[in-house]
Amino acid sequence: MITRGLGNILVIVPTYNELQSLPIIVAGIRQAEPKVHILIADDNSPDGTGEVADNLSRNDEFIHVLHRTVKAGLGAAYLDAFAWAKSNNYDVVVEMDADGSHRPVDLSKILDALTHNDVVLGSRWVKAGEVVNWPKSREVLSRGGNLYTRMWLGIPIKDATGGFRAYRMSALEIMNMAKVESQGYCFQVDMAWRAVKAGLRVAEVPITFVERELGESKMDGSIVKEALWRVTQWGIEKRLSDLKRVFAR
Repeated sequence: MITRGLGNILVIVPTYNELQSLPIIVAGIRQAEPKVHILIADDNSPDGTGEVADNLSRNDEFIHVLHRTVKAGLGAAYLDAFAWAKSNNYDVVVEMDADGSHRPVDLSKILDALTHNDVVLGSRWVKAGEVVNWPKSREVLSRGGNLYTRMWLGIPIKDATGGFRAYRMSALEIMNMAKVESQGYCFQVDMAWRAVKAGLRVAEVPITFVERELGESKMDGSIVKEALWRVTQWGIEKRLSDLKRVFAR
């Protein structure tokens, strides 16, 4: 379970109705990084994904399952999984989608970069990053959302909304997880911003994002609206805080 001098590594795969894709992504992770452990965090999927996860776990001691009783959103699933990882003495946690959009081959690049960073983000929008099979509207939405985030929050991150990333457990402990309430895209922005504000070593590495071929996307208008509202709110709070510091001098 120990690799690259990073300690015990756990790849967290949140699921909701990922019956078809889950076995494929788990097999890909096991092949790409045989020494890491996997935690499948299932939000009580009605399609039987939880049962598939249990079967995978029974046949592989490196695979674990966290059954959540309700579908409470991506952020809540990851926070529960982070707590599970901490209680089971993992040193590194990785966020990775179950739908095949995150390639296991890129997992190795992210872990390599973590050897000299606290947080590593898999990025579609840095040099050599790319997306496959995305409509132009999705690309415009993602690029525009990340530009908006950089402008309002002042963070030097090209892809703050991406969901393929790794954290040292020590970094999560500094980032005050108890106050994270956001979901979806906004959860990822929240986490990236907390890492920057905490003065942690944050790096981006290029990944290839592949649009899902199995199952249905969880993206909807409410997720985008939440992200826009919260980023704007955080940006205003940041500017007010900056002004207070200026006038306090």
